[in-house]
Amino acid sequence: METCWEEAGWERLAPGVARRRMPEWDETVGVVVGRADILVVDTGATLRAGAELRSGITRLTGRRPTRIALTHPHFDHVLGAAAFAGCEVYGATGLDELLRRERETLREDAIRHGVDRDAATEAVDHLASPHHLVCGELTLDLGGRTVLLANVGPGHTAHDLAVLVPGRPEVVFCGDLVEESGTPQAGPDAIPGHWPAALDRLLALGGADARYVPGHGSVVDAAFVRAQRDELAARFGVSG
Repeated sequence: METCWEEAGWERLAPGVARRRMPEWDETVGVVVGRADILVVDTGATLRAGAELRSGITRLTGRRPTRIALTHPHFDHVLGAAAFAGCEVYGATGLDELLRRERETLREDAIRHGVDRDAATEAVDHLASPHHLVCGELTLDLGGRTVLLANVGPGHTAHDLAVLVPGRPEVVFCGDLVEESGTPQAGPDAIPGHWPAALDRLLALGGADARYVPGHGSVVDAAFVRAQRDELAARFGVSG
C-alpha cells in the first residue's frame, strides 16, 4: 500500500516520492523510497529538525533512511544532516572541503537568519561531511528504483547538485537553483554568470514534462524554470 504522506504533512509527487516544506525557512526536504534504500534530499536547518525528519520518515515507511543527497551548502539544507546517523552522504565535488573550511561562516549565517545560537553551534560542531562526491553524474540503485545525482552547477553556489527521479512523472529536486516563493537569492557564494547555464542543464536533465521541485516554494514545470532562467540571464547580463 502506498504510504499516506499527505496525512503526515508531506506532498506526494510520484509513487514513493514526496517532499516537505519545512517551517521557518520554507526549505524543501525530499524523500525517495526504494525497496532497499531510502534517500533523503536535504535535511533541514538544525539537528532537531533533522531528527524529526528522520523519525517521521521511519514511522511512515517502517525503515530508517540510508542515504542523503545535499543539494548545496547553505545552513537550511545541510545542518540537520548529522541527525541521520549511519547514512551515506552525497554532495557535489568540493562540498566536503567547503564545509570543513567554512564552518564558522555557516554557523554565523544560520544565526543571522534566526537559528538559535546554541542550536547552530551544535549543528556545525556535528556537521556531516559527504562520503561520496559527484563530478558529472552518479546513478544510485535504491532497490527497484534508480535515482540520478547530477552536478549541474555552479550557479546558486559553486556546489549545486540536482536529483532526478525517473518515472511518470519524472521528478527533479533542484535545490535553490530554482525558487518559486521569491526571487532566487544570489548571495556572496553565487556564481551569477554560470547560473543560467546551470538551469539549461537542469532542463535537459528533466525534460519538458518533469515536475521540478524548487528549494523554496511550490512545485513548478519546465516553463517556469525556463522563464526563471531567462530572468536570471537578464538580471546578471548573461547572453545566450
